[in-house]
Amino acid sequence: MKEEICVYFIGTAGSGKSTLTHFFKTWMNQRGLDSITVNLDPGVENLPYEPDVDVRDWISWREVMKTHNLGPNGAQIACADMLALNAEDIKEAIHSFKTEYVLIDTPGQLELFVFREAGKYIVQFFNPERTMIAYLLDPVIAKTPSGFTSQLLLSITTSFRMGKPQVNVLSKADVLTKTEIEKIEGWSKNSEELFDALTHEEASIYREINEGIIRLIENFEMHSKIVPTSVKEFMGIEDLYAITQLQFAGGEDLLSD
Repeated sequence: MKEEICVYFIGTAGSGKSTLTHFFKTWMNQRGLDSITVNLDPGVENLPYEPDVDVRDWISWREVMKTHNLGPNGAQIACADMLALNAEDIKEAIHSFKTEYVLIDTPGQLELFVFREAGKYIVQFFNPERTMIAYLLDPVIAKTPSGFTSQLLLSITTSFRMGKPQVNVLSKADVLTKTEIEKIEGWSKNSEELFDALTHEEASIYREINEGIIRLIENFEMHSKIVPTSVKEFMGIEDLYAITQLQFAGGEDLLSD
């Protein structure tokens, strides 16, 4: 048995983390690939899939809110920090499946996982040497130059915090036109094209700021690859799978086993 690969789906609220987790799992099932899904959001009420490992078996958002007399946001923060306290039990549950791929759906609000120490601890504790981050870019925000750039800055922050191999995913690409997708892909491949789009969008006073942002993006190499995905015909799922295989298996395809 090969050691499992952990893929964390991270992004802002509504970016499609749970949907992509579900469809990646479905795609793998259809091809005979062994994988499990893990839900790390204690506050989620409805999921498009049945998690194989569910943090809600250990942490109840409503119970925390009631027991500690907290509001919804305060309870979410407390639950996020409780992830670290239950890390050992969650890890044991994951290992019990003896699977190839662990698809991890993170809390709906990015800051609850990326900016809290518990999230970084979880990533380091589970299987740090075989971990990849799939950062989801919201397609509605990403279709403008400034929106796309702001998404890349959040992606850079996630990479800085987690320190793991990372791929940017343009989720729910079916809500965009073909032209819009091509435009976003163009920005991702050519930083000068993105800079020109930014300077035409914003007033000239922002030119120096834009230049600094573009240099930062270039230095982190966060602009170089965007994987558009969609539930329609599993768009982009095979590309995402290939990237993870290249990272941890030298390009060896489990489908050929």
